Amino acid sequence: MLLLVLGTAAGGGIPQWNCACPGCSGARAHPHWRRRHASLAVRTGEGRWYIVNATPDIGDQIEDRPELHPGPGPRQTPVAGLILTDAELDHTLGIARLREAEGLQVIATAPVRQALLDHLHLGDVLTPYTSVTWRELPRRGADPLDRDTSALQISGIPVSGKRPRYAADAPDDDAWVVALRLYDPASGASALYAPALAAWPDRLQQAAAEADCVIVDGTFWDDEEPRRTGISPRTATGMGHLPIEGPNGTAERLAALSARCLYTHLNNTNPLVDPAAPQHKRLARLGIEVAHDGMVIEL
Repeated sequence: MLLLVLGTAAGGGIPQWNCACPGCSGARAHPHWRRRHASLAVRTGEGRWYIVNATPDIGDQIEDRPELHPGPGPRQTPVAGLILTDAELDHTLGIARLREAEGLQVIATAPVRQALLDHLHLGDVLTPYTSVTWRELPRRGADPLDRDTSALQISGIPVSGKRPRYAADAPDDDAWVVALRLYDPASGASALYAPALAAWPDRLQQAAAEADCVIVDGTFWDDEEPRRTGISPRTATGMGHLPIEGPNGTAERLAALSARCLYTHLNNTNPLVDPAAPQHKRLARLGIEVAHDGMVIEL
């Protein structure tokens, strides 16, 4: 199993266009701090890839990776489709950016698909440009990711019922946000990708315990960070993100795992944006990494 980390930032990216917080100002002064929106690419066969979450940066993220470049035909692309973990704008706006595709396959849970079709009217927008094939991301069991060329299996583990703001009136469902489990039955390798986590249910714990690599939500360092930095009157958990440190933090959970563990989806207020921040050493002592854009993970 081969994974490409295409981005590691939360909504707005780092730097965010209208933000002068220390993280964003630091990223402007030090370009190596910059992070594109959180995304992942997974290889299902030679020259065949799926992109997890279609961010506003998707065009640049594809250009950053030679493995995702088109060819040898003039419109032949190795991008076979998209997998969505949720319906948030920072994970879906890039779908429209791929309108030049001859056809587009999108894998998502039912509530995510309906939000994009009924609230964002994505089907109406894309129909004049390309055809979109929707596949359901299974919540139970697992499906082959690419039925033609790969034994790699996928499944979604519900981790939050949080709806995006534009779909606030949509029906309740526990699969608005899922963690993505990738499993290769040929090698036995598995990976867990969860860029947004509002809870840590038993199924997630089981998948994490069985995984070789776990990449999870590192949006906020602690629960009070949004309030302390003035970006929200809510806590991190109130915004749908388990913090890294503290009573409800994920660091202790990750430290207990045998898997390689990494954080992604960093908010611009997170001290981890600064490569020299002491929080990096605290995580390193627990055996936990912070993912960076361009990272290649082979399992």
